[in-house]
Amino acid sequence: MKKNMGTLDRAVRIILSIVFAVLFFTGTVSGALGMVLLVAGGIFLATSLISFCPLYTMLGINTCGVKKNA
Repeated sequence: MKKNMGTLDRAVRIILSIVFAVLFFTGTVSGALGMVLLVAGGIFLATSLISFCPLYTMLGINTCGVKKNA
């Protein structure tokens, strides 16, 4: 897996995953929406830690900033 996520993208995803977890565990958001946010936060955190997003690969997006050799 080649990295396809830049530093800013990773930071935003980590912050969002923390916000989602706080919203869920404080009871601000509950039920189905709370579970969806919790799962999304887990996915955001996992993809941030490995710097790879499978959806970005399918869509041809690369925020990493590393130049490709032609």
